[in-house]
Amino acid sequence: MIKNLRGRTLAGLFWNLTERLGIQIVSFIPTILLARLLSPAQFGLIGMLTLFTALAGTFLDSGFGTALIQKKDATYTDECSIFYFNTLVGIVLVVILFFLAPLIAAFYNQPILTGLMRWLSLDILINSFSLIQTTLLIRKLDFKTQLKANLFASLASGVFGVAAAYLGLGVWSLVVQTVSETFMATLTLWFMSDWRPAWIFSFKSLRELFGFGSRMLLSSLVSTGFDNLYQVFIGKVFSAASLGNYTRASSMKGIVIDTTSDTVGRVLYPALSTLQDSPVLLRRAYRKSLLLTTFIHFPMMVGLIVIASPLINLLFTAKWVNSVIFFQLMCAAGILYPLHVINLDVLKVKGRSDLFFRLTVLKRSLQVVILFVTYRWGISAMLIGQIFNSIIAYGLNSYYSERLIEFSVKDQLLDVFPSFLISVLMGAGAWFVGRALHPSSNLLLLVIEIGVGGVLYLLLHFVGKTEPLTQALNLIKQLMVRVNPKGGLA
Repeated sequence: MIKNLRGRTLAGLFWNLTERLGIQIVSFIPTILLARLLSPAQFGLIGMLTLFTALAGTFLDSGFGTALIQKKDATYTDECSIFYFNTLVGIVLVVILFFLAPLIAAFYNQPILTGLMRWLSLDILINSFSLIQTTLLIRKLDFKTQLKANLFASLASGVFGVAAAYLGLGVWSLVVQTVSETFMATLTLWFMSDWRPAWIFSFKSLRELFGFGSRMLLSSLVSTGFDNLYQVFIGKVFSAASLGNYTRASSMKGIVIDTTSDTVGRVLYPALSTLQDSPVLLRRAYRKSLLLTTFIHFPMMVGLIVIASPLINLLFTAKWVNSVIFFQLMCAAGILYPLHVINLDVLKVKGRSDLFFRLTVLKRSLQVVILFVTYRWGISAMLIGQIFNSIIAYGLNSYYSERLIEFSVKDQLLDVFPSFLISVLMGAGAWFVGRALHPSSNLLLLVIEIGVGGVLYLLLHFVGKTEPLTQALNLIKQLMVRVNPKGGLA
């Protein structure tokens, strides 16, 4: 069983990482073009609506997807019941957002937001039709099918969005891109998935899943609300342009988070849910995943802090220069993200959604306090506050890991310290060489700093014969072994 699980997890990790990388590459080119065609203020208008669309998206699933993955003996009746519930919730949310749109526009004093909100709400309804397919694919660790669907959707929506911008639709081109991506992904998932709903609905199924799912829903709603509180605050207190620079920095940081920590988390949770009754095996699996994730994540975050200025100026032009410092501070706050994911996954795998919710409320309350203390000194001060919040939140998140699987803070920090120290040395070395050579173009500076940083990072790990490097090499070997004769991953 363990050997089979390891193989399925490796295959899932490979395809999920391929999916994330593929989508980021395919969608990044349209992102660059749209950033060059549109202004920070236009991106800021969409940013003002992010809280409402994010909350609606979180409420849409209502925690049932997570509960379905966690439940060992889930049935077809459970799946059909969740599908119809999701669809009904999607319809209700669209109606709510339709009538709420004028109030949102009045709050920001931006009349155009009424139409933008109403059209963006269609994204929620469309997404409701594919949530169960996505959940079942995740439960089966079938990320290959998701890769195909999401790559196609990202490519098509990118073309639609850029075409709309060239035609002069302005901020509406961002709406076109968002809605078309969800529509194409949903259509493709229905075409590629074998699952179809029957006329079956059971309140009993929903009630059984609701105990775990409801607390996960509440946790997600609280997290989503507070994660987007900064955007609401900046849009209201500062300006649309400031919010546009903030959202540009946030989306760039999200690319790295999505490609590293979130990729591993999406695979580990359904895979290790089968080991929830074995603390020893869980601890061993989580330790390995932590070593691997931080080995990749730490140098990427530190490296992005170093290359932020030439990267943003080269890709998005000088009109986005104000987002550089925002991006650097967000990357600093995001360094600990893999440790957050690992520790919170322990609670989900062990079925402790009550502790998950309690932690969420505590951490978000602290976040609000830090926000209201720092905002008077500007957006940069607010982001510095996020760094301190991340450090405190890690201490809170890791508290239960020691109790549930005997994976203490001390053990975790000792495990990740080599990769962290080497990443800092790498960043310092790349920055020093780049400034010493002082190349004439942003492109040349990027090539120098990335090249020096990459070589220095691997060299220091190799000289130190570190365990994270050994784990990474072993993973690569195991993945290569699973490649079948036809060239595909078994």
